[in-house]
Amino acid sequence: MKTIFHPANERGHANHGWLNAYHSFSFASWHDETKVHFGLLRVLNDDTIAPGMGFGTHPHDNMEIVTIPLKGILEHKDSMGNIGQIKPGEIQAMSAGSGLQHSEYNGSKTEETKLFQIWVFPKVKNIAPRYEQIKFNHEDRINKFQLIVAPEKSEKTMWINQDAFFSLGDFEKGKTADYSIKHKGNGVYLMVIEGEIEISGQKLSRRDAIGIYDTDKFSIKANSDVEILVIDVPMN
Repeated sequence: MKTIFHPANERGHANHGWLNAYHSFSFASWHDETKVHFGLLRVLNDDTIAPGMGFGTHPHDNMEIVTIPLKGILEHKDSMGNIGQIKPGEIQAMSAGSGLQHSEYNGSKTEETKLFQIWVFPKVKNIAPRYEQIKFNHEDRINKFQLIVAPEKSEKTMWINQDAFFSLGDFEKGKTADYSIKHKGNGVYLMVIEGEIEISGQKLSRRDAIGIYDTDKFSIKANSDVEILVIDVPMN
């Protein structure tokens, strides 16, 4: 098993006033040649959007985009005619495909919106753009991994145009769990949302991340109550 450790305090950071963003991989004006991507995972942004503010209409193409709200309300509008709000507990997936335009705003005038936005390179280019949003049951991730994104269409998960799998897990202090890589040739990029875990002797705290590859499975131990995001992606 090979690993690469990304401490939270070594992420890129940009505070624009209306947007306070942390970048796990090179993004916008922040560039680190050692952190351009992990396999086909291109972007993992940890964003806080000020009340009433947001991203104006802008284009995307040939990227799989997953948004995980952590707090507040995110309003979405796109050129496919989708208009709506996404709240914690819901997940949004968008295949930009051959091209689309969208905007994202904080739907509250008084509270911040916090979210992860994740970009994965697509398996097939120039497909028809697609948008989806699903509400997940939090109970289904207590002391286990809850699959939220997969390559296949299903009523229980979001699906994206790539052999990638996203899972969330909430584990109580002292619990251990095994994770099996979903697809041959994939690796895992794991981020601790809250709490502290240990993997093969490496301790990870809030927003620390670790890339794991060249293995079929690994184990985690929860050193506190923890929330975990697992992104299982092709390495090439």
